[in-house]
Amino acid sequence: MTDTADLTALTDAAERLVSAAKNAGADAADAVVALGTALSVSVREGKVEETERSEAADVGLRVFSGRRSAVVSANLSEDPVALAERAVAMAKVAPEDPFAGLADPDRLGRTDRDLDLDGGRLPDAASLTEAAHRLEHAMMAVAGVSRSGGASASSGSGGVVLVTSDGFSDGYRTTRHGRAASAIAGGGNRMERDYWAESRVHLEDLPGEAQIGTRAGERVVRRLEPEKITTRRGTVVFEPRIAASLVGHLLGAVNGAAIARKTSFLRERMGEKILPDGVNVLDDPYKPRGLSSRPFDGEGIAGEPLALVEDGVLRHWLLDSATARELATVSNARARRGVGAPGPGPTNVTLSSGAISRDTLLRDVGTGLLVTELIGQGVNLVTGDYSRGAAGFWIENGEVAYPVSEITIAGKLDDMFRAMVMADDLEETRAVNAPTVAIEGMTIAGR
Repeated sequence: MTDTADLTALTDAAERLVSAAKNAGADAADAVVALGTALSVSVREGKVEETERSEAADVGLRVFSGRRSAVVSANLSEDPVALAERAVAMAKVAPEDPFAGLADPDRLGRTDRDLDLDGGRLPDAASLTEAAHRLEHAMMAVAGVSRSGGASASSGSGGVVLVTSDGFSDGYRTTRHGRAASAIAGGGNRMERDYWAESRVHLEDLPGEAQIGTRAGERVVRRLEPEKITTRRGTVVFEPRIAASLVGHLLGAVNGAAIARKTSFLRERMGEKILPDGVNVLDDPYKPRGLSSRPFDGEGIAGEPLALVEDGVLRHWLLDSATARELATVSNARARRGVGAPGPGPTNVTLSSGAISRDTLLRDVGTGLLVTELIGQGVNLVTGDYSRGAAGFWIENGEVAYPVSEITIAGKLDDMFRAMVMADDLEETRAVNAPTVAIEGMTIAGR
């Protein structure tokens, strides 16, 4: 685990890098130092397939020479003076960028909220091995599961520190625990595969291995003997895990970098209705134990939770300092960063829940497609065109009737967003969360 002593050592390393950059002639600089360790165990058919341990200690240095900048990354053991000199030399010959620069020093700081991101001591390999076996055993106990696609248990911890030449110096620690199981049912050319996975910051928040493994098994068994359907227009229902991908497309379209490049179909829509009345999309970096929570962003700004969409109206782009300057506004503390250059991105995002149950929503749909898997990447955020391979279940008389596969669903994201109807089954357990979502008027292409 990354303890306080580790963060102190990381801070010292980052401060040495920034000092070396200033001594080498940089006008300004910031440094990120990240330390992480992870352990995972995978089993298949009752045997340990792989045990993997990884450790990383990396640094990233960004330097500015006027409006020119450069970023270099290396292992923590590299000489900070040599790294800084290389970075400054690169910056001096880089093209000018009128929007480059550190964050406004008046906005630097961290939240004083307790985000509870450090779950403490990590389990050892023996404990993870036992957990992986429990996952697989529960999955294989489901009637109809023919083979294991594997089960895995993992845990990791990390610490990150950011230091800037404007005086910001801070860091935080995180942990992450995951469980996943993949099941196979049927055989030959009638084989189906499905999975279930969960991840949490604290180990005690994870669902039990029996629950996760059983869910993976049940999901694959219900997909056996899928039918094909003819092409038509109709209502498509996205289960929560799949509906989150729709939110992901929205996040891509409101990313400040896409807006600045004019590569988003929403670039002229600020202040306009893009989702139905009463629907909100909240980005919250301060969710306790959130998978994407952090006390400050990649440039050292605390920021606040943002209603990206409020009552259906688009209210905010995702902005870091550079994209904000390009768009003649100010950063809303959505800079994301590893050891490279920062860029805008979301934190913990939630599409608001509806007022009706999933069963009621299906009854209201009557006939349509319930999507439980998406295939391919056929989404164009410049035009808003949407086309994805899909599999799931056909809905008849308001109930799930039988599995279907080899389908393509298509539409325009602009129209899809406005047509969303949400159920009340939202569970905020992932970085991007959504309830069951129904969308009328989509093309459902089959045979």
